Amino acid sequence: MANIPIWPGSSSFSPGDTPFGFYDYDYQFQSDADKFAKFAAQRLGYPLVEIELQDINFYTALEDAVTTYGNELYAYQVADNLLSFQGNPTTIEPGNNELVQENLSNVVLLSNQYGTEAGVGGTVTYHTGSIILQHRVQNYDMNEWAISQSIQGRIEIRRIFYEAPPAITRYFDPYAGTGTGMMQMLDSFGWGSYSPAINFMLMPMNYDLQKIQAIELNDQIRKSQYTFELVNNQLRIFPIPTGLKYMRFEYIILDEKNNPYVDRNGRNIVTNASNVPYNNPNYTRINSIGRSWIFEYSLALVKEMLGYVRGKYSNIPIPGSEVTLNQSDLIAAATSEKTALIERLRLYFDTTSRKALLEKKAAEGEAQQKTINYVPMNIFIG
Repeated sequence: MANIPIWPGSSSFSPGDTPFGFYDYDYQFQSDADKFAKFAAQRLGYPLVEIELQDINFYTALEDAVTTYGNELYAYQVADNLLSFQGNPTTIEPGNNELVQENLSNVVLLSNQYGTEAGVGGTVTYHTGSIILQHRVQNYDMNEWAISQSIQGRIEIRRIFYEAPPAITRYFDPYAGTGTGMMQMLDSFGWGSYSPAINFMLMPMNYDLQKIQAIELNDQIRKSQYTFELVNNQLRIFPIPTGLKYMRFEYIILDEKNNPYVDRNGRNIVTNASNVPYNNPNYTRINSIGRSWIFEYSLALVKEMLGYVRGKYSNIPIPGSEVTLNQSDLIAAATSEKTALIERLRLYFDTTSRKALLEKKAAEGEAQQKTINYVPMNIFIG
């Protein structure tokens, strides 16, 4: 008869007895490892039947179950908080025992793209350039200018600084001392002998604004307006230049604008669910609800292992006959129990997600409001 190792009935856990050693130095795991081995063996029929497993098999099942529990738990944590994690360094404190708060980092990142289009900020660098306006030359090819500056890729002109001189620089033209009644006011104060183009009167701010608006309106009506037309980076300016001078503009490089990757200067950052900083769970901190699930899942793993072992020794000869072991029953039961336990755990996490809790709070608020509506309202007559 084959020499099959049998569970001796007791065990003594030591660090290094599990394959990965994730929890070997956790004092609570050390204590529960031997207790679970006894629990699982007795659930499988020991000492009425022999259990063809050793202590390390029980320890392996317990370690696997704790890790599976942590993976399921943190998968839900990542799903709830991925937007808050993305863009942060992967070297931040692991989130196992941290309360994660929502932030607007990704919302701001999205709004930055609109800021780029609106010209009020964003994530794309605005470059500056200038061209020399030639005498009597009205049209300028900005693509040719980009090539002459050795700029790689296409550019997009975002702003052109081609404006008339500010009205404030021409404040006294053509209004200095004429038609405003100022000379009469100066005479009344004894200042009439001073130069007529100088005003010593303290005037209100709206007076200056009206003067500036009058100068600008004069330019619009009587003069050729300073403006431009830009089509496919072909620039046409008005009025036609009459001399040599520089015109400045701002532009962006389209390859930089269309680049989908965020520049983080080579830092390792959280980009997806695979690199969110979560470690294996701290077994000591897992509450009784979690440990109960872990023990049940560990028992299912032990059943599976025992089924595979008994499959190797499916028929054991005995005097005058042979014994057929229950390999298929154990594997079928283990598979069914593992599936049911995973589904139960995920359902539990679904009901405790941020979305589910907020919906529950909203429903509670509505129910409370309906209840309050049935309370009689006192009528006060004063």
